[in-house]
Amino acid sequence: MGGPVVGVGEPDGGTATELNSGAIHLLRAVRRVDRASGLPPGQLSALSVLVSGGPVTLGALAAAEDVAGPTMTRIVDGLVQRGLAERQRQADRRTVLVAATPAGRRLMRDGRRRRVEALEAALAALPVADRRRLRGVGPLLDRLAAEVRMRT
Repeated sequence: MGGPVVGVGEPDGGTATELNSGAIHLLRAVRRVDRASGLPPGQLSALSVLVSGGPVTLGALAAAEDVAGPTMTRIVDGLVQRGLAERQRQADRRTVLVAATPAGRRLMRDGRRRRVEALEAALAALPVADRRRLRGVGPLLDRLAAEVRMRT
């Protein structure tokens, strides 16, 4: 009764269930740190895409964030009004790229620092054996995320 729920057809449903739960709880906990940025989650996420990936079209940004075009237009409008992103018209005059401004890059850098500091403090509270078990898990989670994206 108290064990993990194993999904039908899952070769390792217990691990998948544990990862799902752990990822949700960790993201919710870190989201509290993100509130210090002063941005709504949608703007913060879109700005993260711009900072990590560079300038993109509005359509590409909407696709990356899995939202409709009009929703992304509102998100970008908010970032532009805050001075965190800018629209860059290209030479062909039809293409417009959205790019992070220096202020936007700074906000994301500060946010990353706050997240890392919060995670470091939390890790320090764990027993040494648990910290050793977590060492190197970041790249593995990145590979797992890429595999999920590829399959969906």
